[in-house]
Amino acid sequence: MTVIALKPASEVSLNEAKRVLTDEAHALTHLASMLDENFKKAIECLESRTGRIIITGIGKSGHVGGKMAATFASTGAASFFIHPAEASHGDLGMITEDDAVIALSNSGETKELSDMVHYCKRYNIPLICMVSKPESTLAKASDIVLNTHISTEACPVGKAPMTSTTVTMALGDALAATLMHRKGFKAEDFHKFHPGGKLGSQMLSVRDIMATGTELPLVKEGASMADTLLEMTEKNLGGVGVINDAGILKGMITDGDLKRHMGEGLLEKTVEDVMTENPITISDEALAVEAVKLMTSPPNKTAIFVVDTKNTVKGLIHIHHCLQAGVI
Repeated sequence: MTVIALKPASEVSLNEAKRVLTDEAHALTHLASMLDENFKKAIECLESRTGRIIITGIGKSGHVGGKMAATFASTGAASFFIHPAEASHGDLGMITEDDAVIALSNSGETKELSDMVHYCKRYNIPLICMVSKPESTLAKASDIVLNTHISTEACPVGKAPMTSTTVTMALGDALAATLMHRKGFKAEDFHKFHPGGKLGSQMLSVRDIMATGTELPLVKEGASMADTLLEMTEKNLGGVGVINDAGILKGMITDGDLKRHMGEGLLEKTVEDVMTENPITISDEALAVEAVKLMTSPPNKTAIFVVDTKNTVKGLIHIHHCLQAGVI
């Protein structure tokens, strides 16, 4: 009698998971190699429209479409998802002649999309489709066809949409990222669309949370340490900036500087005797997380002055500002 040694269930599961991920990775590599002039045309079309990017699809394509619309919207391209059934019952009126429509369908034969297609044709609204079959009905009716062809699904029985949805979602990301790049979309712009939660706090700029105006601890060149200590105590921001008559930062005195010069005669000294010249500064356009990185890098600091290109003081950011804003 022959005894067949079975592999441990955990090993079988791990191998299957690796197969799925590898298959989908290969499909994405193949998708990248298929990008052609149609992708460029799609970008030019989306970029030229003054309206919104409308995404539509049904079933798994609909779920992917919802995510795709959310990605466009969060990266500066006004977008929303319309379900084909809802479109046929009134939501077509949400689409204007300034918009562009992206229709998702693996087969390209989704009957529920027919009303959307006819509406786009009637009102001359650009229709971009993502299909795995360029010869399909949807592809023939579209202005621009983005090919999402795959050889097989990663599903063990080859039926459930897995690789096809991964490829479609990735292609949507490619469109969104390319539009971001062409528009010069920056990290600080991202915060405008994500003001809440941890992600929003990570996107805060120094300008959003810094102290300004009368809150700033500042003294002029030549000021006595007696006056300087009063300013530091009153403003309580961990230091004081030394500026000239033009408001240009010449130095900074921190609690550490005071400790190093502590002793008799401190109050008779001037700020020039105690201050650190050319202190570390930051721009108000920088992200608050960058300020945190500077403050927590040796030598540790509790506050950094914010200056413009001429080194004129515009504000001060303190570690407590970052804590209160949830940046840390």
